[in-house]
Amino acid sequence: MSLPADDFLTDDALRAEVAQARSTALMVGGGGLALLLVMGLIWPQPAASSYLVAYLFWTGISLGCLGLTLLHHLVGGQWGLPLRRPLEAGASVIVPMAVLFLPVVLGMSKLYPWTAPELARELGAKATYYLNPTSFLERAAFYFAAWIALALLANYWSRLQDGTESPAPSRRLQFIAGPAIVVLFLTVSFAAIDWAMSLEPRWASTIYGPMVIVGDVLATMALMILTTVSLSRSREIREVATPSRLADLGNLLLAFTMLWAYMSFSQFLIIWSGNLAEETPWYLRRTAGGWQWVALLLILAQFFLPFLVLLFRDNKRDPKTLKVVASLVLLMHLVDLTWLVIPAFPGASGPAIPWGQLPMILVAMAGVGGIWLAAYLWRLASAPLVPLRDPHLLIALQHTGGH
Repeated sequence: MSLPADDFLTDDALRAEVAQARSTALMVGGGGLALLLVMGLIWPQPAASSYLVAYLFWTGISLGCLGLTLLHHLVGGQWGLPLRRPLEAGASVIVPMAVLFLPVVLGMSKLYPWTAPELARELGAKATYYLNPTSFLERAAFYFAAWIALALLANYWSRLQDGTESPAPSRRLQFIAGPAIVVLFLTVSFAAIDWAMSLEPRWASTIYGPMVIVGDVLATMALMILTTVSLSRSREIREVATPSRLADLGNLLLAFTMLWAYMSFSQFLIIWSGNLAEETPWYLRRTAGGWQWVALLLILAQFFLPFLVLLFRDNKRDPKTLKVVASLVLLMHLVDLTWLVIPAFPGASGPAIPWGQLPMILVAMAGVGGIWLAAYLWRLASAPLVPLRDPHLLIALQHTGGH
């Protein structure tokens, strides 16, 4: 007989806090979605675009969790010891996120201009062969089928390993991890094209999908650091979240910060230097009407500030400093997605920042995020916080004496 989910949390106070946080998140999520629905009846397009920002944010984190889970199964390393179960829990939330994709489907006509027949004729047969509602939905169904299958396999075999001395489950995961990462990379890249880049169908960038993926992984690493530090009162996490492993997590956060900056700047440099009339307007819309200050904020707070702080070894070994930096990175990821999505919908005032939409974006974040966090905490509490018999982790611990 399976144990109740919370029985795996050995600290009574922590167990009570997780249960309370789960209930609160569920109430906030339900209330936020209900309020956004009311807003959507009054302001359909701003509500739809706000929901899309929130949906991309939380779905991207689930996919980032899945990607990092597969990466750890492929390459191993002690950095995954405190993260494996939080990553698996986050990856499994892709199942409810598939259900939450329904509002995007219902709001297609408010979000994607290629659904209008007149624009479809303007784009031509080649573009409309790809950008049409039927193909859009078929591809989305394929994406979710692939993601859910990979997430369920990763969770099932990982938890199966907890109950057996045989290394077979871990070996299966290592065997499929490489091909699975390729599938994940391709599907997430095309999903980014479908769900975000096609908001402006006259514009295209070959680096857009990988750039979005790196941003999602960066935000995922930030959230996993926050989870690890927050759960450090638990004996299981406290024993594995040593200063050296926290430094490893800080190094990964630094690496993904640099990679995000490199890819974002590469896209800008290529498009701006090319100076093509069909490409530069994308950046012109995002560097006018106040959006230029958002772009500057991203440069400073999404790259330079985390980069400078994480250069120092002591900062990466300090939980409080890591928590502050991770919180900043997570906030800036929301700003980044807002900067990518919202300028595609210029209002009556042109490309100016629609400040009145900011509360709607926050409501959408609370609604989708509340559901995501409730499912995440439930899955996190449904298994031991640290993998019990993973042979790769056991070997790594033997090499370092558990430190």
